[in-house]
Amino acid sequence: MMANKLYHRENLIGGMTVEAQSIEVIQETKKKKWKKRVLITTGIIIIILLITLFFVNAYINRSLAQVDGEIDLAGLQNEVTVVTDEQGVPHISATTEHDLYMAQGYVQAQHRIFQMEMSRRQASGTLSEIVGSAAVDNDKYFRTLGLRRAAEKSYELYTDESKAVLQSFADGVNAYIEEAIEENSLPIEFTLMGSKPAEWTPLDSLTIGKYMAFDLGGHWESQAFNHYLLETFDEEKALELFPTYPKDMPTIIGEGELDIATSFEKAVIPHTFNGSNNWVVSGDKTASGMPLLADDPHLGLATPSIWIQMHLQAEEMNVSGVIFAGVPGIILGHNEDIAWGVTNTGPDVQQLYVEKRSPENDTAFLYEDSWEEANVIEEPIKVKDEETIDYDVIETRHGPIISEFAEDTGKDTVLSLRWTALDATTELEAILSINKAADWEQFETGLEKFLAPAQNFVFADKDGTIAYKANGNIPIYEDGEDALLPLAGWEAENEWKGFIPFDELPRVVNREKGYIATANNKITGDDYPYHISNVWAQPYRYERISEVLESGTNLTAEDMMAIQVDIKNLRAREFVPLFIETLSGTEHTDIEQQAIQLLEKWNYEDDVESSQALLYHHWMEEIENRLYKDIPRNMMGMFSGKGQTTDELLRTALRGDTSIWVEEEGGIEGLLGETFSKTIEKLQEEYGDSINGWRWGDYHQVQFVHPLSGINPVLAFFFNNEKPMEVGGSSVTPMAASYDKKTGMVDHGASWRFVIDSNEMQKGYHIVGPGQSGHFKSDWYDDQLEDWVYGNYHETNLKSFNGEELTLKPE
Repeated sequence: MMANKLYHRENLIGGMTVEAQSIEVIQETKKKKWKKRVLITTGIIIIILLITLFFVNAYINRSLAQVDGEIDLAGLQNEVTVVTDEQGVPHISATTEHDLYMAQGYVQAQHRIFQMEMSRRQASGTLSEIVGSAAVDNDKYFRTLGLRRAAEKSYELYTDESKAVLQSFADGVNAYIEEAIEENSLPIEFTLMGSKPAEWTPLDSLTIGKYMAFDLGGHWESQAFNHYLLETFDEEKALELFPTYPKDMPTIIGEGELDIATSFEKAVIPHTFNGSNNWVVSGDKTASGMPLLADDPHLGLATPSIWIQMHLQAEEMNVSGVIFAGVPGIILGHNEDIAWGVTNTGPDVQQLYVEKRSPENDTAFLYEDSWEEANVIEEPIKVKDEETIDYDVIETRHGPIISEFAEDTGKDTVLSLRWTALDATTELEAILSINKAADWEQFETGLEKFLAPAQNFVFADKDGTIAYKANGNIPIYEDGEDALLPLAGWEAENEWKGFIPFDELPRVVNREKGYIATANNKITGDDYPYHISNVWAQPYRYERISEVLESGTNLTAEDMMAIQVDIKNLRAREFVPLFIETLSGTEHTDIEQQAIQLLEKWNYEDDVESSQALLYHHWMEEIENRLYKDIPRNMMGMFSGKGQTTDELLRTALRGDTSIWVEEEGGIEGLLGETFSKTIEKLQEEYGDSINGWRWGDYHQVQFVHPLSGINPVLAFFFNNEKPMEVGGSSVTPMAASYDKKTGMVDHGASWRFVIDSNEMQKGYHIVGPGQSGHFKSDWYDDQLEDWVYGNYHETNLKSFNGEELTLKPE
């Protein structure tokens, strides 16, 4: 027993018995085995993940555009060569136009098929088929507008030659679609959406063209907003927000007959900033002695770009520039003889009509003392994983009823839309014609068929001619004030009086002052006999461009590029000194006084390093928030002339005249003082107490967002650029960079920048932000993002180009 006790004591190790020690050894052994198993399992998982990633990567890479080697393409008549240069620009050389446009369709589809698919669905109102119920309201709106119906009407006007171009292009797109489906190499976006592209048709291309007319607007929302003002505020107060004051106030809609805010709650309103800059300078002011031309259309900024740059060459054509993905030809650019660019004219091409419905027949409306039957168009909407929705569109003599797409208004008074783009028009024929034009006369002749949207065209040719024309169907109003409000649809006197004759549209050739510039500003004086528009862009971009061109001599292409990225803010230059003077007699905190001193030293440039730019823009936003605080958010989206209206209210008050909106906020001194203090407080909270540390670039940034990136952060990681980039400029600088006021993210601006010296008409200088390709694994997906921010252009040459070569061969 003593021995057992001794044994037991001698086998105590650190207070641990043999039994405990044995258990520990067992546990340690199990741990080692467990760790080994974990390592083995982890290794297996890693191997599986690597294999999966390898195959996923290989699958994704299969949908990259093939840019070298050979491809057999059934339908081609001869071989076509496609040279893709370092910037991803396809140079397509073909013997016949049939082969050229078929190759263009195939190449566009290679780079942009998902974008093309989404564009035609958006415009046609068929997104619900692949997106589901979330897109139903969007589809209802575009079915109501009837862009595809308008495309169908337009197609009937096209010549056989133009229809052949559309069909050749569609054949090329379909050749790619068939090949990609057969080889399981469609872009990954289709897998994510659980869909495949259907056959491409000529109508798809024309419908996308109609959508661009929609995106550039026409002011129906301004008419609705003006009616809302009269319905909501005292007449005198309402009229202060009108772009112009009507002499005699029409009283078309009775009180309570129509709720504008509710009727258009789900309307899709184009961005109010959709505009552009363009200008042309005569040889008298240039270093080369020949004209310079510059163009930068301002549209939505996203990935992929709304444009695709291409170079098309056949026996009778050699043209380079950009086109909307899904459309043949080149809409903006140059050939060996001429160059051209556009901005949005912004005319009153949309008119709301008040329609009185028959109490006994929902589809009959009053016209000249009798009931007129409207057209009822069945537009069934297919919805993914749900039943098809029966949807009817009602069209009066003026156009579709658009105040009912947000469900039943419960009223007998509704609004219809008359719009030039819903007519049969022939823009593609104009494009095909001007692509081959050799001088101003041929170019202007081609413009006769460019009807909607109305655009400001600038032109230069190798013979030294510079020219401008505001072109398109612009309705004739007996009185421009009629375009401010909805008109009575039952009175024949309210019908449009036709369109401004082609030969009487605003036009300038070889202007003596040596340049012609447009920036969506007012284009005619009071002596012009026709009404164009009541709503124009604020004049600051135009004034700055004109200021530089006016003083310039020996101008070069590089000077034109510098203007396109110019960040001088003339709105701030006008108002900041007046604001400071107004505040000079009031007391301020130390930080407010410091802010005023900084503003006094500002050079009025919206530079990323500028603390003044951050302060100024937030101050102007606070002023607008205060002035319009009683207008609901859904109506503010229809306030398309807000900028110019705010400027006029401030000018009125600053010169000592009365503005009701300003007086209700404590007068100009009270408005400026309170908003200034609130702005400083907000910026302190967001950016700290040191004003010198505030930077415009910390707020104002650009990313070019992919449409699917909002679904999931993982998709955002792959589809979006790595991180937003700081960028200068704003909505009122020549470097157009309009932004979301909540986030500071730039979402509208120069979708393409183009400069050319007609002394070397074969060379053009371009930026297509963020890049040429729609495939996130492509080298050309976002390679021009930094170029867009910093203004670095690439050269594209009609006669000399190198890159990877692809041969398309007849099958």
